[in-house]
Amino acid sequence: MTFDFRISPSSRRDFLKHISALAVSGGVWLRDLTAQDSAYVTAETAFGKIRGVDSAGIKIFKGIPYGASTAGANRFMPPAEPADWSGVRDALTYGHSAPQQDPASPPPAPDSLTISGEKLPPEGEDCLVLNVWTPAVGPAAYNGHKRPVMFWCHGGGFATGSGSSPDNDGTNLARRGDVVVVTVNHRLNVLGFGNLSEFNNDFAASGDAGMLDIVQAMKWVRANISQFGGDPNNVTIFGQSGGGRKVEALLAMPAAKGLFHRAIIESGAAVRVVDRDVAVRNAEQLLALLGVDKANVRELQKLPVEKIMAAYFAVVRENPVVDPSFGGFSPTVDGKILPQHPFYPKASPVSADVPVMIGCTRTEMTLFSLNDPSAFSLDDTEMRKRMGDLLGGQASNMIDLYRKLNPGASPSDIYFLIASDYRYGAPTMIAAERRAALGKRSVYLYYFTWETPVFGGRLKSPHTMEIPFAFDNVKISARLTGGGADAMALADKVSDTWIAFARTGDPNTPKLPRWPAYDAKDRATMVINNVSKVVNDPLREQRLAMFQALNMS
Repeated sequence: MTFDFRISPSSRRDFLKHISALAVSGGVWLRDLTAQDSAYVTAETAFGKIRGVDSAGIKIFKGIPYGASTAGANRFMPPAEPADWSGVRDALTYGHSAPQQDPASPPPAPDSLTISGEKLPPEGEDCLVLNVWTPAVGPAAYNGHKRPVMFWCHGGGFATGSGSSPDNDGTNLARRGDVVVVTVNHRLNVLGFGNLSEFNNDFAASGDAGMLDIVQAMKWVRANISQFGGDPNNVTIFGQSGGGRKVEALLAMPAAKGLFHRAIIESGAAVRVVDRDVAVRNAEQLLALLGVDKANVRELQKLPVEKIMAAYFAVVRENPVVDPSFGGFSPTVDGKILPQHPFYPKASPVSADVPVMIGCTRTEMTLFSLNDPSAFSLDDTEMRKRMGDLLGGQASNMIDLYRKLNPGASPSDIYFLIASDYRYGAPTMIAAERRAALGKRSVYLYYFTWETPVFGGRLKSPHTMEIPFAFDNVKISARLTGGGADAMALADKVSDTWIAFARTGDPNTPKLPRWPAYDAKDRATMVINNVSKVVNDPLREQRLAMFQALNMS
């Protein structure tokens, strides 16, 4: 939204006094706007000038186009440059989130913990936008003082979410670390990962278009971030859940090589992504539901986006999978844009010269069970049935192992620990092991065990737990962290650790014990809690059992 202030001085003062009490797009509060010149700040980009706001010294620019609209003839195509503009373009509010809402599904409950998907801006295909938080702008802000750039890939799998979530607000991180924070929106689900390459060569990149959007955004950073006080030669990509998987995909993409220099993967290990045959099957089902012949696939560019989205949701319902990132509309190994799986059969060597920090939380799966209250009160029979569905004939031995290692744990505790290690813990350790085996740059492994007090403590250490601590947004994300003194103290340590890694490629700070790099011999792991410690191979028995269960030993 753009305000026109060409009104009388007295009316303008009254109006500004009123709106200064309003939040601007996701919780960033404007200070006294009666000081007209100091409230706004202007920056140059390759496409034109933009105007943002100064919030207590942090300059904030929202909804900056890094690509053209992806509607119409650009739908399913690689991203294109945005058009230049004249004058000064307002960058005061977030741009569109990618289309993602299923009209047949109810919206999230008010007390839900959808960290990447709450209070998002309206959806639209003109969604190739990014946001910047920085301590300074202009060439003078860069000369002699190169700030690390922290480029955030949002979660929500490859299907939902937005870089415009209030929890991803970069103000505190930019101020704490004297860094430049960038968050990005890009195409998701069928519009970002619908693989039509089998039907028309013009759509050869359609199965990875959403990832190419992120590459396009990183190219924008390389060309423009020095105007925002950032160093284009020190860019850290980081993300949680689906955002972590995007980071892993970028590590394996030749087009992304050289655009980033460090990588942080939070609770998002994807040893594999989608094979081409699965992606093509999904596309065939989509065309059938839409009544579009394979020979006329360009008709998809003329259909209302709502019709395409409805067909996409129908395909997803017809093909239920445990993890949609591996069986749904997600990045495709095509031999060119994504030559191989990120960590299968070995780690991709494409960006082997980039140091990596990777980790997960202890009870990832508690977050996904908030809509399944019975999961928190299982008896032994119910727990064994769930484990049988997950692990088949290996369930009984796995249960015995976890009971031995966790004496006194309830059936629900055992369920959450096994399911969390199966979905996140073991793949994370596999990724760390295979990445370290490249022998080029250091890998650092963490295990986040701090337990949140919200929901009566039953969530323990849930999925998304790292986000508020990395961003130093414990208060903003109090519905997840509780916002108490313990959480604030831990954020002081964790956020500084993430910043240290972004600055140097080494996460060590005086606030945590010395953190050695990971290798297959010692498997040094930073166990993050109120009192953090480095433990060698802290989940050894679970790791060996899970590697066997996943056929990854």
